[in-house]
Amino acid sequence: MEEGPPTETVQSEGFELPPGPAPGEPALPFGRSVTIRVPARHNARLQQIIDRVNRDDELYAYWVCANVNAVDRLRMSDHGPVHVQIVANVALRLLRLLTASGISPNVVRNYGLSPDDAEVVVVLASLLHDIGMAIHRDDHEQFSLFLAAPKLRELLDGLYDPPVRTILAAEVLHAIIAHRANGRPLTLEAGIVRVADALDMAQGRSRIAFEAGAINIHSLSAAAIERVEVTAGEQRPIRIAVTMLNSAGIFQLDHLLKEKLKNSGLEPYVEVLATVQGEAEKKLLEVFRLP
Repeated sequence: MEEGPPTETVQSEGFELPPGPAPGEPALPFGRSVTIRVPARHNARLQQIIDRVNRDDELYAYWVCANVNAVDRLRMSDHGPVHVQIVANVALRLLRLLTASGISPNVVRNYGLSPDDAEVVVVLASLLHDIGMAIHRDDHEQFSLFLAAPKLRELLDGLYDPPVRTILAAEVLHAIIAHRANGRPLTLEAGIVRVADALDMAQGRSRIAFEAGAINIHSLSAAAIERVEVTAGEQRPIRIAVTMLNSAGIFQLDHLLKEKLKNSGLEPYVEVLATVQGEAEKKLLEVFRLP
């Protein structure tokens, strides 16, 4: 199984992160191509699935539609192919750190499948978890389920026999629905996707609302996050190290990451370390006036 050195960061896992959409420009026009890349060379089925994903025009169009709703219409951070690629890579990193520490995924424990199959589950769930945003932000997790179900049959077809394909599809759908607010993951894989989704907050990722003029604690705290590193921990299998430009970033950790970690099943395995970079904090806001 492919494992990077303990000090490897998420951003260096086999690809350069493409830029997200800039404020005021279309979220993801069709002429702009984003290729999904994850470190899968030692997992042949996962690599085949990624190849299929990158040839799937319908799936790409769903990501475009999700981004139009998120970025253009709601002034949120992006929910398209850049976001899901980051989540997929973070999720794969989390899973590999856990399995390297002897922690078995649920598809291994419950069904006798392999750790490679667990990688398929977390990557597919990461790639499909937000496609329901193409329909609406409200209840998008439920919308993602019925868009993802037929897509899973296409992406898994011929790679597994029908019973195993059905098991994997069910596990992916469970991970998708469990990433919602107050979601209740019942598997290690679902908990991983839930936490990985929250970790897409590094520099340039959660700043769209801030740069577009939405000034609130969510946008200010997001702008304060400089980088996120996922490495092997000293006391626990996983360390999440967050570097901030300003202590406002604590809100992201206390109200967002903390909520995603809670009841994820990953709490015993994760240590979180947050530091403010430099001696002086970066000024994020000159003046704030109440309306």
